[in-house]
Amino acid sequence: MTKRQLPRPKDLLPLVRFKKPDFNGKRRRLRAALTIEDLRRIAERRTPRAAFDYTEGAAEGELSLRRARQAFQDIEFHPAILRDVSAVDTGWDVLGKRSALPFGIAPTGFTRMMHTEGETAGAGAAAAAGIPFALSTMGTTPIEDVAAAGGPSGRHWFQLYMWKDRDRSMALVERAAAAGFDTLLVTVDVPVAGARLRDRRNGFAIPPAITAKTFFNMAARPHWWFDMLTTEPLSFASLSRWSGTVAELLDTMFDPTVDYEDLAWIKEQWPGRLVVKGVQTVADAKRCADLGVDAVTLSNHGGRQLDRAPVPFHLLPQVVKEVGDDIEVHLDTGIMSGADIVAAVALGARFTMIGRAYLYGLMAGGRDGVDRAVAILREEVERTMRLLGVAGLEELEPGHVTQLRRLVPLDA
Repeated sequence: MTKRQLPRPKDLLPLVRFKKPDFNGKRRRLRAALTIEDLRRIAERRTPRAAFDYTEGAAEGELSLRRARQAFQDIEFHPAILRDVSAVDTGWDVLGKRSALPFGIAPTGFTRMMHTEGETAGAGAAAAAGIPFALSTMGTTPIEDVAAAGGPSGRHWFQLYMWKDRDRSMALVERAAAAGFDTLLVTVDVPVAGARLRDRRNGFAIPPAITAKTFFNMAARPHWWFDMLTTEPLSFASLSRWSGTVAELLDTMFDPTVDYEDLAWIKEQWPGRLVVKGVQTVADAKRCADLGVDAVTLSNHGGRQLDRAPVPFHLLPQVVKEVGDDIEVHLDTGIMSGADIVAAVALGARFTMIGRAYLYGLMAGGRDGVDRAVAILREEVERTMRLLGVAGLEELEPGHVTQLRRLVPLDA
C-alpha cells in the first residue's frame, strides 16, 4: 500500500520556476512557433484574407500544391546508426559559391503586400543566414535596395519573366548585373497566368482596394492596414504602376512566344550563372542541359499555374539520373519542413527553394519572422541529418529515402 504524506516546502521549491514575463507580443508569438505550420497559422490571423490567400492559394482546384506537399509526407527515411554526428555541416557549394544551408529564398511577387518590410526582410535574413535570396521581376522593392539590404555578404539572384517588350526585360537584367546579382533565374512556366480562383473571388488587385467585403476583414487587422497606409505606396519595383488584377497584369505583359532560341539569346546577354526555373519533364531538363545552362529548377510554380502538373519531388530522381552529372538540379514546390529539404538532397537535389514557408514568416513578424522561419528549417535540417546518421550533405544518398507513391500511372 502506498504511503502518502503532505508535500514539504523544501521538496516543492525546486519545482517552482517562474519565467520572466515578455511584454513583446511579436517576440512571444515567434518564439512559440516551432514549425512552419505554426508560422502559417500566425500569418493567417494577422493578414487580410486577400493577401493571405494570394500566398496560400494555387490554381483551379489546387491539386498540384496538395500533391506536392503530400509527396514529401509520403516518404520513408532509412537511418544509419552508430555514426559520429556530434558536428554536422549543413552547407556546400551551390553554383560555384558556398551556401550555408541547402535552401534559399525563392522569388515571390507582390511581397510588400504580405508585410511592408517585403523583400528587404528576406534579403537581410538570407544574408545573415548565409543563403541566397532571389528577387522576382514582380518584386515590390527596387533591385538596388535589395542589394543594399543584403549587404556585401549577401548573395542575390534575379528572377526574370520575359516580357513582350524585350528591351525592358533586358534592361532589368542589366540593372541586376550592375547591382551585383550573380545568378539569373529564367522562369519558363508562365506563358499565361494560371486560374488563381481565390484571387478572383477575393477581388485581389494592385493596389489593394477597400470594398465593403474587405472593410470588415480589415477591421480585425488594423495593424496591417496601418503599416500599409503609413509606408511607401505599394507598387512594382521593376515596372510602371499597375491598377488591376494580377492575372490581367501577367497576361498583358508576359510573352507567350518565348522558346529555346530566346533562352539561348538570354544566356548570351547574362554574364553570371543561368538557371531555368519551371522545368517539369525529363526531356526539357535534357534540352536545357544541352543548351549549357548551369542548373534547372524542377518546379510547377507552387501549383499556381497548371493544376495537375507533375510533382517536382517525384520527378527529381529521373532528372538527376539524366542530367545530374552535367548541371545542378534544384527543386521547389511543397517544401514545409527541414525534413523535406533533406529528402530532396538525398535524392539528388543540389539546392531547394522556399516560397510560402518564407512568406508565412514574413506575414507573422516581418524580418524577425523570416529569421524565425530560416531558424526553424535550419534546426530541422540539422536534426534530421543527425537522426539519419550523416554529418554532411555529401553523405546523403538515395538509400536514405523511399518515395511512397499514392498516384501510380496506369499501364497503357
